[in-house]
Amino acid sequence: MSQRAPVHPVVIRFGRLGDTILLQPLLHKLRRRYGAPCRLVSLGETSRVLYEGCDDVHEVRHFATQSGALWFNPQRLRVALSLRALRGAPFYICEPDVRTRTKVRPMLALAGIAPQHCVFIEDTPLLQDEHWADWLMRFADETPAAFYDVPGASGLPASPRLAPTPTEQREVRQWLAEHGMAGRPLVLLQAANKRTMRWNGVRRADDDDKSWPVERWAALARAIIEAMPDARVLLCGSAAEAGYLEGIRAAAAHPQVVAPKGGLPLDRLRALMQVAHSMVSVDTGPAHLAAAVGCPLVVLFGNRWPAMWTPRSATGSAVSVLGGLPEIRRVDDIPLDAVVNAWRQLPPQPEHALRPPPEQTTQWFARTPRTARVAGPWRSDGRA
Repeated sequence: MSQRAPVHPVVIRFGRLGDTILLQPLLHKLRRRYGAPCRLVSLGETSRVLYEGCDDVHEVRHFATQSGALWFNPQRLRVALSLRALRGAPFYICEPDVRTRTKVRPMLALAGIAPQHCVFIEDTPLLQDEHWADWLMRFADETPAAFYDVPGASGLPASPRLAPTPTEQREVRQWLAEHGMAGRPLVLLQAANKRTMRWNGVRRADDDDKSWPVERWAALARAIIEAMPDARVLLCGSAAEAGYLEGIRAAAAHPQVVAPKGGLPLDRLRALMQVAHSMVSVDTGPAHLAAAVGCPLVVLFGNRWPAMWTPRSATGSAVSVLGGLPEIRRVDDIPLDAVVNAWRQLPPQPEHALRPPPEQTTQWFARTPRTARVAGPWRSDGRA
């Protein structure tokens, strides 16, 4: 660092789960550059859960929705007003979507954030075939004009690492014991994505390029158990997706295929990923989390470019990609046999994936767990 005092960079990103996971290398790089962890402004509870106990994040300020005008969204308005106290910080606006940026700029204007304190990712064009994480890392090299003398930081990985907290690890051990799965090999299946469910039930398969037929998920589960007779196959998803997962469990018709009632909350899912043998997932946020945790992964792509969106693992755990552009535009074009074979060929989780790298030891394990601080007015449920 230069002679400047350490300062907390402010990172703004209103993305979904996968977008928030891909921020981790950028957050780490900015902490190294500015000498202090970041303040993250984001959507929903996801970011708070992801960055609990993470030394790259000092504080999370989040709100439930960006919909509507600023003045008619009380949670977003409170967050915007709170930014006034951070006028001396560098601001990194990581919003690539034009419509979303129209939500950010009024917040910055209301808070009185000077232009010379801001950089916008829209001014750092995405290169052809560039991975999203590499783009974010290039953006982290940008410097607001007011901080021209802050040095860069090189040699840092562009792959996320998000290990579970000690509390999550302890609670998942108890959960596995309570459900009779302690000591059993565990394979995770993530069949749903953000488009799977509609207000009136499961979206039609022909309207979802990431949909893989229920009967194939069921057949995959049976093939996994045939290959690993002691395994438990755990169907992962949110509470809203629990009914869809129950349909897969019923189709599998095997007692070792488990669909948790009420789905799996994100903190439990992260801890399960650390102890699981492997995961098979469609291209969705939990696939990125599995790679970030170090769980060997098969990921099924539809109408997206794997070069830009393949999950990355900082631990070196395997990520096997099937489908995706330009050859395959729909996940249901991927045959069952290809998925079973890709899963069979996954190497085991590397031993070092179960522990943090030396630089991050204090980040996750060597102290009493804390949460990334979430100031009262910004809780997504509106409680102080």
